[in-house]
Amino acid sequence: MSEPVVHYRTDGPVAILTLDAPPANCYSHALMLSLDDAILQARFDDEVEVIVVTGAGTRFFCAGADIAMLSSVTPRFKYYFCLHANETLSRLEHTDKLVIAAVNGHCVGGGLEVAMACDLRVARKDGGSWGLPEVKLGVLPGTGGTQRLARLVGHQKALRWMVEGKTGSFDEAEAEGVFDRVLDVPAEDFLDAAVTYAKSLCTPGTASMAVGHIKRAVQTGAGLPLEQGLALERELQAKLFGSDDAVEGLNAYVEKRKARFSGS
Repeated sequence: MSEPVVHYRTDGPVAILTLDAPPANCYSHALMLSLDDAILQARFDDEVEVIVVTGAGTRFFCAGADIAMLSSVTPRFKYYFCLHANETLSRLEHTDKLVIAAVNGHCVGGGLEVAMACDLRVARKDGGSWGLPEVKLGVLPGTGGTQRLARLVGHQKALRWMVEGKTGSFDEAEAEGVFDRVLDVPAEDFLDAAVTYAKSLCTPGTASMAVGHIKRAVQTGAGLPLEQGLALERELQAKLFGSDDAVEGLNAYVEKRKARFSGS
């Protein structure tokens, strides 16, 4: 069996991070280390405007943590494994580039936790199941699941899903507000469709700097009192007002033409 790894490639302004750990793209410490490296590579790449995270193959986005690995290591290792996984997924939220999970297959347990750490989730219709069934293993969703699902759908609904260990279809995930879009495309066309969507949020059609600042305002502001959140919003807006893209956007509106943004 090949070593678990996250492949990194770019398609224009989009960085594609592919989880590759056959047969179900479960994550181990080695995979999380590779994901950590890939996130940092995308963060420092000035040509990258949007990041897409997906799974290798067509059956699994990620089926969660490697249970065989967890059953064979010490409680101390498990703790630090979960701590590093949390830190790695937080990098996705702290990076001021939009991150899209392209959910190509089953997305359960820790796999859903990876997807929820992304800003948007796009899935393939009938591509698999989603949920946080960790209670059936006698544990809780320990890579951000209890916190991020509650923030997405509300505490009561999230609590019910987790204590019941419920799983559902991708259409249901969209209806519940966990997934943002479900694309009705063949499996072999899904990643291209997801990347096309990602490119629609890049320059020249979209002001990628504004997208990144919107993300920062939402992600950071959600944990702040309202007055502090508003202050953050004003500071980010002030930076945007001084950008070339704001000049272009305002001029294009006045001149009744389509804006062409540069990301600066």
